[in-house]
Amino acid sequence: MKTLTTWAVGLTMLATTPAMAELLDLEKDELTFGFIKLTDMAPLAVAYENGYFEDEGLFVTLEAQANWKVLLDGVIDGQLDGAHMLAGQPLAATIGYGTEAHIITPFSMDLNGNGITVSNEIWEQMKPNIPVMDDGRPQHPISASALKPVVESYRDEGKPFNMGMVFPVSTHNYELRYWLAAGGLQPGFYSTDDISGQIGADVLLSVTPPPQMPSTMEAGTIYGYCVGEPWNQQAVFKGIGVPVITDYELWKNNPEKVFGLSAGFAEENPNTTLAITKALIRAAIWLDENDNANREEAVEILARSEYVGADAEVIANSMTGTFEYEKGDKREVPDFNVFFRYNATYPFYSDAIWYLTQMRRWGQIPEAKSDEWYVETAKNVYKPAIYLSAARMLVDEGLANEADFPWDSDGFKAPTPAEDVIDGIAYDGRAPNAYLESLPIGLKGEQIVVGNEVQG
Repeated sequence: MKTLTTWAVGLTMLATTPAMAELLDLEKDELTFGFIKLTDMAPLAVAYENGYFEDEGLFVTLEAQANWKVLLDGVIDGQLDGAHMLAGQPLAATIGYGTEAHIITPFSMDLNGNGITVSNEIWEQMKPNIPVMDDGRPQHPISASALKPVVESYRDEGKPFNMGMVFPVSTHNYELRYWLAAGGLQPGFYSTDDISGQIGADVLLSVTPPPQMPSTMEAGTIYGYCVGEPWNQQAVFKGIGVPVITDYELWKNNPEKVFGLSAGFAEENPNTTLAITKALIRAAIWLDENDNANREEAVEILARSEYVGADAEVIANSMTGTFEYEKGDKREVPDFNVFFRYNATYPFYSDAIWYLTQMRRWGQIPEAKSDEWYVETAKNVYKPAIYLSAARMLVDEGLANEADFPWDSDGFKAPTPAEDVIDGIAYDGRAPNAYLESLPIGLKGEQIVVGNEVQG
């Protein structure tokens, strides 16, 4: 059997001629892909509805999944050939955190797209701590330091402060933790003996499936949550909560979902994997081209019950370049959802490494790892060679522009400057341990969690 590395090198060589499009011999042409009902599954819906899968000879069925664990299990056991995944899922599975399986990604699905929302009651308690602009509206971005006195008052009354995120290795978990820690709140640690993630926590985070976030908050079970769209805007639409920050404000152009499939599938079906990647790249291009001119049509597609199934008005609030915080406080956020520009679809090793640093920061990776380990793990999961092979074919076929792809990249983005992150701390994927040392809250160096305390 070919290894992924040999496969990618051979494919890159083959893909240098336009004739490659005619030579693609699909190993498997009937495929089932899973997704969760979020707007960032859009590349899958668009590739299906616009016929991009069919153009590659693929006959695809898209199936909504109940939650992220069911989705991952489906890919591992072969019921699903691939899926819209949390970026942390292929990484966690590959290193054996939770369910162990080698999952790869040749395609990053989007940048940004999440928000943190609090209930109306919590918002009213936060507001006195938030600076206002000349017109009286809250000044953004809003720091979690505005939430800290509220959390402290609940603690003084003996009440736990509960918030929701979608999965233990989700971007949403790490973004919510990042925001809380940047504001001086401890979001809690994981250990090998306690996987609640609530060891020593000021704010208790727990899992809630995305579509259930608004109703769970409305019931008072949680006081706020971090989730992707349209479930922040749904809280505004229903009048039950206020988004306090988007992840674009938290970390400008941060990576989000990926398309994941098993390493075994990619090894056994290299041409099919290439064809899938081609179709997804075309969908991403369509979603962003001509200054988001196709977004209204994308909203209409996503609003259908078989995809996201939320009101088109709610989905459009973020997908069309705006974001509504409080009722009537709609602001321009043209990059809230990014699907192609800024090399959004290229699977950067540095993106993978950021997720791994957050797993280490909060104890999901229990012991210190070398910088080399982070890089090797990223390369084991993120597969830019497959991506660039697909991109080369699209360019040769006249379906994509040569200038739109990072052909000479070594897999690492330029470091994220301090001014692009909520806590003013820069991120360089080439130096993961130095980055962990720079974060005031979280594990660093040789520290480990033993019982209810950090040692080392």
